[in-house]
Amino acid sequence: MIEDMNESIIAACDGASKGNPGPAAWAWVVADAQGRPERWEAGPLGNATNNIAELTALLELLGSTDPAVPIEVRMDSQYAMNAVTKWLPGWKRNGWKTSAGKPVANRDLVTAIDDRLTGRTVRFTYVPAHQVDGDPLNALADQAASEAAVAQRPAGTAHGSAQLPTPAPARATEARRGGEAAKKTTGAARPARSGGTIKARFAGRCHCGKPYAAQDMIAKNPNGWGHPECRTAPA
Repeated sequence: MIEDMNESIIAACDGASKGNPGPAAWAWVVADAQGRPERWEAGPLGNATNNIAELTALLELLGSTDPAVPIEVRMDSQYAMNAVTKWLPGWKRNGWKTSAGKPVANRDLVTAIDDRLTGRTVRFTYVPAHQVDGDPLNALADQAASEAAVAQRPAGTAHGSAQLPTPAPARATEARRGGEAAKKTTGAARPARSGGTIKARFAGRCHCGKPYAAQDMIAKNPNGWGHPECRTAPA
């Protein structure tokens, strides 16, 4: 851990799952007090959900930074942020049951994060993903997690990666019919056009089991993104 004890640090973390559940990974990026990226790390999770990847990213970030140094954590996952800042006290009071009486999902990760938050100064900041002029650290973490999810290999400063990940070009939010804003999509370079097909931003795997490459045409299906001809095929 290289943080200066007299300064605060800024960091971002993100998770990715290609299929949700599907090949998944976590990533974080740590910057200095001026927001300059200093180091990063990403790790594979095998097949997992996006929520597991997001929580793991936060857990790994907290375990890789000095608990004595105040830190700002930037995230695009409202689920992960709310889980450890809003819902956690109620879950504890309810015996780790939700308000609906169901067991809390991903309890092991949430409790591990709670342990690492104890006694340290952490400020969480929500940052929307994939926005023009969006948060650069979040964009780096997002790209690192996406690449690790596809490759299923660890990467980062500690693994000899000399350069930071190169984020894919951000896309502007475009109005849809009915005024609905474009939503974040896994593997998508921009909102779907006529016919429901788009070019893949990065390589992935269709629910049919066969991969697709970056720039291949893909389409949304009930199981995520995949080959256009698999839109109506059962999983």
